[in-house]
Amino acid sequence: MKKLKNSLLFPILLLCMMVIAACGGGTESGGSANDENADTDTKSGESQDLSLLTGGTGGTYYPLGGQIGKIISDNTNAKITPQTSGASAENMETLRAGEAELAFSQTDITAYALEGKEMFEGDPIDNIQAIASLYPETIQLVTTKKSGIESVEDLKGKAVSIGAPGSGVYINAVQILEIHGMTVDDIKAQNLSFDESTDGIQSGTIDAAFVTAGTPTGAVEALAAQEDVVIVPIADDKIKSLMEKYPYYAEDTITSGTYNIESDVKTVAIKAMLVATKDLDETLVYDMTKALFENTDKITHAKGELIKAETALEGLGDLELHPGAAKYFEEKGITK
Repeated sequence: MKKLKNSLLFPILLLCMMVIAACGGGTESGGSANDENADTDTKSGESQDLSLLTGGTGGTYYPLGGQIGKIISDNTNAKITPQTSGASAENMETLRAGEAELAFSQTDITAYALEGKEMFEGDPIDNIQAIASLYPETIQLVTTKKSGIESVEDLKGKAVSIGAPGSGVYINAVQILEIHGMTVDDIKAQNLSFDESTDGIQSGTIDAAFVTAGTPTGAVEALAAQEDVVIVPIADDKIKSLMEKYPYYAEDTITSGTYNIESDVKTVAIKAMLVATKDLDETLVYDMTKALFENTDKITHAKGELIKAETALEGLGDLELHPGAAKYFEEKGITK
C-alpha cells in the first residue's frame, strides 16, 4: 500500500507543477491579448493632473476657477488643481514655461502675448490657444466718498494702485489714463494686488485703485462693508475713443446696488477667457469644454450666469481656438 501511494504521488505533483507553470505563463506572456486590452482600458480611463492658473484670492479668477476646476474634474479624466497667481500676464509666461496647462486671462493680454506686443514686446508666446471667452471683466476705478475723486482727471497727484507692472490691470490703467490725456507720471502709481489695494484705500495709504475683474469683486465687496465705495465713471466720449483705439474693450455698466452704490456707473470691460497649451490632447480639451458649458448650472459664482456656449467665442477676435474646443463649438453650430 505504501508503495502504491508513493507511485501515485509523483504524477500528482507533476500535474500540480504544470498547472502552476501554465498560470504563471499566462500572466507573463501567454495572456498577451488580454493584457493588451487591460493596458488600453487603463490608458483610456487614466486621469491627467492639470494645473489651472487663476489670479489673486481677492479677484474673480480664483473662486470661479475653483468651481470650474471641480466641474471639469467631476466630468472628465482631467483632475484640475487651481493655483493662485499674478493673473493674466504672469499666467501667459507660466504657460510659455510649460509649468501649467490651463489659465485664465484677459482676451487683450492673450492677444498681446501671441502678437509679441505691449509687455511681450518682441517676445511672442507661441504655445497657447484659446478654449473660450467666459464673461466681461469690468474695469473698476475704485475709491471712496471721502476721497473726493469723481472723475479720472481727479486722479492727478493722487496715490493710485495700477496693479503689477505688465499685468492686465496695469495695461488697462495705462490705456484709460492715455485716453484722458494722462500718463502714470501724473499719479503716484502703486503696484498692488486687489486685496492690498482695498486695504490701502481703507487705511488711507492710497486714494484709488484700478481693478479689472468680474463684478462683484471680493476685495471690493470687503471694502464696501466698511466704507462708502465710489466707482468712478468713464465718460461716453472717452469710452468711444478707447474702443476705437483698443478694439478688445466693450461698454459695460456696474449696476446700482453693487457695492451699495446708489446709481448705475458706465465703464468698459474686457472679456475673461480660458487658455490652454497647444500640446494638450484634443479629445481631452473637447471633453473639458463640453463639461464646462453643459454644467454651468453648477457654478454658484455670480459670473456663472454669463458663461454660455452661445457667447463663448465673442471677444476672441483672431485668437486661434484649440482643436478640441473648436470641435465642440462646431458640433453646437457656434461660430465667431
